[in-house]
Amino acid sequence: MHVGMLTAPLRTEPLSTVIPWAAQHGIRALEVDVRAGSHLDAATTDDATIEHVQELLSTHGVRISSLGVYVTPIGVPEEAARAAIDHIEQAITLAARLGVGTVCTLAGFPAEGKNRAQTIAEDMPAVFRPLLDLAGQHGVRIALENWYATNIQHLEHWRSLFDVLPDTHFGLNFDPSHLDWMGIDANAAVREFHARIFHVHAKDVAVDTHKLGQVGYLGERWWRYTLPGYGRIRWGEFITTLRHVGYDDVLSIEHEDAAFPAHEGFIKAARYLNALV
Repeated sequence: MHVGMLTAPLRTEPLSTVIPWAAQHGIRALEVDVRAGSHLDAATTDDATIEHVQELLSTHGVRISSLGVYVTPIGVPEEAARAAIDHIEQAITLAARLGVGTVCTLAGFPAEGKNRAQTIAEDMPAVFRPLLDLAGQHGVRIALENWYATNIQHLEHWRSLFDVLPDTHFGLNFDPSHLDWMGIDANAAVREFHARIFHVHAKDVAVDTHKLGQVGYLGERWWRYTLPGYGRIRWGEFITTLRHVGYDDVLSIEHEDAAFPAHEGFIKAARYLNALV
């Protein structure tokens, strides 16, 4: 197991800067943001850019763990959904050209007039079946981040999803922070869904007990996302659980902690996690 990072918070810096900087601070893998205007635009990256990036990675001993295309293909206006699907397709093709085995994206929101369970059963197959066929042709896996706002909020949703789309190259970008504040046991989820865990986000969560006491569990934002080690997740136990089920891949730092600037936060998180992996 090794430490990586989602590059999105450093999107204003070129990969030629980010790659050596990551290597210097013990970050061995990059989850590269490939949305328009980010590090690698899935729609426009040419062969010369790919060759340059691969040379930089080789020189500095860093790899690309996945391409991150966090767009919304369901539950948004039709034009936006079509654009999102196109971008996921482009990311799959770019991953194959780069020799990257995983594309991370989102499950979308509930379709109009439907709940999550209905959307999983009725809408997700129509969207993701063609994407999975394309990914399979290119030897690429699709991993959905379990962001609570999307269609795969909890474990019953996960079970339903993999019942209707059982492809073995369809899985999870597992983020324990989205489970913890809801009271879901992330370690139990790892044990049940270990075969579907293709990528892991390293993000923690803290609960503001004062605000929770004011707004209750149905209120808004009584939790906040933090760097690993600054919240309530027991990372030693979580990493041990991952090891027990055979996961030996990246812990990709997703830096959403407003208390720390981007560079400082990545450095602190990498130092903390490298002591545990």
